[in-house]
Amino acid sequence: MPRILIMGASGSGTTTLGKAVADRLECPQYETDDFLWLPDNPPYQRIRHMPDRLHQLQAALIRSRSWVISGALTGWGNPLVPLLDLVVFLTLEPSLRMTRLRAREAARFGEQIQPGGAMAESHRTFMEWAEAYDVAGPDQRSRALHEEWLAALPCPVLRLDSSGPLAAMTEAVLAQGRNQRRVAAAGRG
Repeated sequence: MPRILIMGASGSGTTTLGKAVADRLECPQYETDDFLWLPDNPPYQRIRHMPDRLHQLQAALIRSRSWVISGALTGWGNPLVPLLDLVVFLTLEPSLRMTRLRAREAARFGEQIQPGGAMAESHRTFMEWAEAYDVAGPDQRSRALHEEWLAALPCPVLRLDSSGPLAAMTEAVLAQGRNQRRVAAAGRG
C-alpha cells in the first residue's frame, strides 16, 4: 500500500489532489496544516512546537498502512522521509495559483479577511508570503527550499503541473504507485 506526500506552493492544489488520491486508495488523507497549527479561533495564529506536531502526525500515520499527506514536511518532517514511497510535487503558474488562492481564502474565511476583520492582518501577511514562493530563497518555505529538499529524497518524485484536470493528475499518481510496486515486487522475486 502506498504512502504518498503531495506538496507544492499554497494554492497549487495539494489538498484537492490528496483527497482525490486518498479516496481512490481508500486510505486516510492528512493535512500538514492540521499538525502545524494549534486549533485557534480565528485559525492559523499559533504554530505547534515541532516535537509535538511530529509526534501527532507520526501517531496518526501508524494507524494505517497506506496514507496520503498533503502539504510540506520541509523543516520538521524529515524523520518521516523513510516512510515515503512517493512524493508528488505540484507546480502552477504563479498568477493562476494566486488567483486560486484568493478565491479559496475568500470562500473559506469571508468577512474575517476583509479590512477590519479578525484575520485581516494575518491574511495579508499570508498572501504576501504565498506570492513570494516562486522567487524567495531557501530561508523560507519557497520553491528553492522545496527543490533542495526534493533533491535529497530517497524515493521517487513525480512532478505535475496542477493546471491539468484533477482526474488526469490522480491517474498519474496512481500509475506511478503501481509502477513502483511492480518494480519492488520484481526486486524481491
